[in-house]
Amino acid sequence: MHKIPVTIITGFLGAGKTTLIRQLLQNPQGRRIAVLVNEFGEVGIDGDLLRSCQVCDEDGDTAAPAINILELANGCLCCTVQEEFLPTMQQLIERRDQIDCIVIETSGLALPKPLVQAFRWPEIRTAATVDSVITLVDCEALAAGDLVGDLPALEAQRQADDSLDHETPLEELFEDQLNCADLVLLTKVDKVSEGDRTRIEQWLTTQLPRPVKVLGVEGKAISPDLLLGFNAAVEDDLDCRPSHHDHEHDHDHDDDIVAIPVVLDQGFESKALVQRLEQLAASHEIYRIKGFVNVPDKAMRLVVHGVGQRFDAFFDRPWRPAELRQTRLVVIGKDLDAEVVKAAIAA
Repeated sequence: MHKIPVTIITGFLGAGKTTLIRQLLQNPQGRRIAVLVNEFGEVGIDGDLLRSCQVCDEDGDTAAPAINILELANGCLCCTVQEEFLPTMQQLIERRDQIDCIVIETSGLALPKPLVQAFRWPEIRTAATVDSVITLVDCEALAAGDLVGDLPALEAQRQADDSLDHETPLEELFEDQLNCADLVLLTKVDKVSEGDRTRIEQWLTTQLPRPVKVLGVEGKAISPDLLLGFNAAVEDDLDCRPSHHDHEHDHDHDDDIVAIPVVLDQGFESKALVQRLEQLAASHEIYRIKGFVNVPDKAMRLVVHGVGQRFDAFFDRPWRPAELRQTRLVVIGKDLDAEVVKAAIAA
């Protein structure tokens, strides 16, 4: 079967990513688009797009949701990726006969290149390819001498996300987003003078490491034909997309690094499970373990997060009435055997 084309939308907070996603969902022009977002609420899906207000699993069974996927009336899907990227992609790949393309909205502070590198992972590479990276840039902010329109909001977002590198300067993040782009959309151009717009477009062109179109967007809906169908196979073209983080080990996903999803119906006592995970990490080359745990006789869901052999565990929220009380973990490491890992956790 053909690989599913994936479009990655990147850009700082306030640049217009969510607006662009909403426009795609409202006007897919017959395409069955799966959109991965951080929060359903941020996208603001219109009521007439929804087939059901509940979360469906891959069989459409709303009583026992397996993953956060909304099925839309226009034939599209909308998913959240708050928990883990790989399990979400694997669920979508299983539904590939229902999908024409996937669009991923990144966090405003996410580096695009590590996400593209994830498409080299064995679990994904044979079924999906990065069609293009589209970077949105706030023209109004640049005209005012800033990279982002609401810097306090951006800094609050940075501090609230433990997965981000809080030390990376915004200038480096901005350069990385530009360097990875196949298309740059300059938003809010209608809020600046024609002279400022021309000046910023020319400056952006000088910042790009290779010829990439810079297109001004004046608040009107953009045709999906412009955003989809680049056929860039970005995951095979990363050498032409320099990053400030190219030599960092954490962002080097080679073919031996795998992410193993572990889904178990059984519950665990928190301390005993953490000890078991510590032993697993000590005996294998495991970089990260993260997920949610069902603790018997507890109304709250347990979050477990481990880096190397350092683990944290805390209760984050009550289990929802229609939610399966399952233990769901993702184990990321090198040269791991999925069956050995699952057996070690479930023993």
